[in-house]
Amino acid sequence: MNVLIRTSNGITQVPMESKHFSKRLLTIQGEITEDAAVDFTDQLLELNMESKNPITVLINSSGGEINSGLMMYDAIVGSRAPVRMVCRGKAYSMGAVLFACANERLMLPNSELMLHQPLLGGRVSGNASSIKSISDSLLETKEKLNKLIALHTGRTVEEIDQATCFDHYFSPYEAVEFRLCDRVISFADIIDFAESMEG
Repeated sequence: MNVLIRTSNGITQVPMESKHFSKRLLTIQGEITEDAAVDFTDQLLELNMESKNPITVLINSSGGEINSGLMMYDAIVGSRAPVRMVCRGKAYSMGAVLFACANERLMLPNSELMLHQPLLGGRVSGNASSIKSISDSLLETKEKLNKLIALHTGRTVEEIDQATCFDHYFSPYEAVEFRLCDRVISFADIIDFAESMEG
């Protein structure tokens, strides 16, 4: 999508993403894939090199690939500029892990988080040894993600394990109580974040 802006040369069209980028606004939208993760981490790197002012990330995602999500996780927790994450719809599965790791975690009133155990995609086939190897790897991934969520919520790994043994949905206020979220905001607050970055 393009937006119209007024310049000294008249009115011109610029991509919405570029307009948001200039206000230090990034998005995580849709499925978390390798391409999406590379694009996001590149943008986060560029904004960090530009300044150490806060970066606002708007997330609306059902989750996706765990390895790609962990690439994004490493960038968020390693960012020198504070990362403010706003859930503006849903942050499920890996999306909820990314949401939880930000410096500041905010939700719109009708948004939702969801945690669960890692899922095995596709149909499993192979001999007993290969299936056991897949199962062991899945359990290791589950333990790793539970430790990350525990780290960012102050909950024990056992509490996280219990909360993720089924699809656990959180309203904004439930997320605050569980310490996945810091506070609930309005859409007007997002406008304020963007306006505070006006040149």
